[in-house]
Amino acid sequence: MARLKDIAEQVGVSISTVSRVMKNDANRSVSEETRRKIWETAEQIGYNSQRAIKAKKNPSKHGYRVGCVVAMPQNKYNNPYFSIILEGIEKELSASGMRLEFVHSLEKQGDLQQLQSLVKEHRLDGLLIVERIEQEAYKWLKENVGMIVGIDLADKTIPVVSYDRAAAAKEAVQYLIAQGHRQIAYIGGAELNDHFRSEKRFLGYLSAMQEAGLPIHEDWVIDVKWDVSLSYELTKQAFERNSHTPTAIFAASDMMAIAAMRAATERGLKVPEDIAVFGVDNIEISEFTSPPLSTIHVPKLEMGMFAVKMLLDYLDNRYDIPVKLTIPYKMMLRRSSGGNGE
Repeated sequence: MARLKDIAEQVGVSISTVSRVMKNDANRSVSEETRRKIWETAEQIGYNSQRAIKAKKNPSKHGYRVGCVVAMPQNKYNNPYFSIILEGIEKELSASGMRLEFVHSLEKQGDLQQLQSLVKEHRLDGLLIVERIEQEAYKWLKENVGMIVGIDLADKTIPVVSYDRAAAAKEAVQYLIAQGHRQIAYIGGAELNDHFRSEKRFLGYLSAMQEAGLPIHEDWVIDVKWDVSLSYELTKQAFERNSHTPTAIFAASDMMAIAAMRAATERGLKVPEDIAVFGVDNIEISEFTSPPLSTIHVPKLEMGMFAVKMLLDYLDNRYDIPVKLTIPYKMMLRRSSGGNGE
């Protein structure tokens, strides 16, 4: 009867290497050439353990090279958001016997050339793109990577995993309106190079306000360019510059909401008694602000995990059409918005 030792001797590797390949263990890397030789030798000498047969049936799931591109640099405000998505990506890849080849963000000139080098160096089979990136880079990736799955992208030609940003923002603002608020400020940023007011969370805010017949005060619609320090500074300036103060603030991310909440408290306003604050993302720190921040829970971990599942399915040729998977969000009502939250 053929043994692992026989395969190891013929291929010229250790028994432990053969064992790892048979188990599809990705904790230590084994080259694709070595894997191929091991499987061929196992078949030739008649090694047919049930585990090996089962693993051999789906070898593709354990040999793909996958990279990730994120829209924003990792050292900015939304690191708590992206880091959980990346955790989900890495968790699901690991469960499938793979690892993430690289994570790259397009922040400055020269980043595209570096990304092109990474794609070629790692010989990618598939790529995950988290949110929109520059058109030139996106076009090149679609032409040079076999399969792309987007997270929070609007491209109908590729598979996408997302949550409904506009609906989430609208529901949060509708909650504030139901609490009796009539003057609600908005803090957010633009999506890539689009206009600030075309971003989906702003559109959700706008829809809720218009349906309720409420006025939007232009001085309290603030573009902070997704920058937490600008969120603090521009909210502070808005308090100083305007004689009227909103009774609630809806911010398109938790980090911006937390910064705005600080500006409000420094102004002598109590949250939520004088001004309510509502964010989006449900990053970990939001539960520990003072008071705890009401927010929209975005299923960040699940979005990363499902994006990997979809990518593997497409790489295995299970689907032909680009599917869009929308994952449900959840309202997390805490004390910053009043009501009966934590």
